[in-house]
Amino acid sequence: MKYFGGCDVGSTYTKAVIVDENGKIVADTTMKSKINAEESAKLAMAEVLKQVGLDKSEDLEYLIGTGYGRNKVPFADENISEISCHAMGVHVTNPSVKAIIDIGGQDIKGISIDADGTVKNFAMNDKCAAGTGRFYEAMARSFEMSLPEFSKLSLSAKNVIPITAQCTVFAESEVITLVGEGKPMNEIAAGIQMAVAKRCFVMSKKAGATDSITLTGGCAKNDGLKAAIEHVLKLKVVDLDTDPQLMGALGAAEYARQKGMAKKTA
Repeated sequence: MKYFGGCDVGSTYTKAVIVDENGKIVADTTMKSKINAEESAKLAMAEVLKQVGLDKSEDLEYLIGTGYGRNKVPFADENISEISCHAMGVHVTNPSVKAIIDIGGQDIKGISIDADGTVKNFAMNDKCAAGTGRFYEAMARSFEMSLPEFSKLSLSAKNVIPITAQCTVFAESEVITLVGEGKPMNEIAAGIQMAVAKRCFVMSKKAGATDSITLTGGCAKNDGLKAAIEHVLKLKVVDLDTDPQLMGALGAAEYARQKGMAKKTA
């Protein structure tokens, strides 16, 4: 059996996936990124290689690097942008999905997928960290909660306390003030989720979403955000069968499989 790999070095987490000749995931890992992107890539690949009994990355037929640190994957045969890899990852997971909002550690992207899994159109907000993974980490700190706890907090809210600040720093200060005033924490959380959902509105339009969309990246696991997006954008959020945080690495591995198989038959 031949194996193909994808390594997605993100600003917050590094993910790696290995697929077989049929495109089936046979190994995967998600780990906190190190300051050194190359070290992150090496650690993630070492983990997935161990899962399939391989000694080194060179034992793979083909390997593609992607993500924020894609140029720091020293053993990759080539690099492909995370936008293309997320589109392909979602395509092989659920071909019926044609629009994505990818919420990463430092940016938000809206991606439209063509019939073959390639990118049809995209938009990206990378000028401000508001609404990204780092933003949610800051919000969870303000509530003295873990991210999983915070992601569900808004679901019990009967009302929404609006968060007016657009900047992560100012939003964190606003939240701390509201908490200090004794405002209901679930209603503050609901305001945070609504604010982020509104920031996703333009991205969803650029992605060509009409009736449904899926979320990728770590924030796709945020139940409160999914509910807020459905409410604000009037779109159904499609849940993926595979971990949405792995979509970039999976797409990279699928591209590696396609290129490796083509190389094999050439």
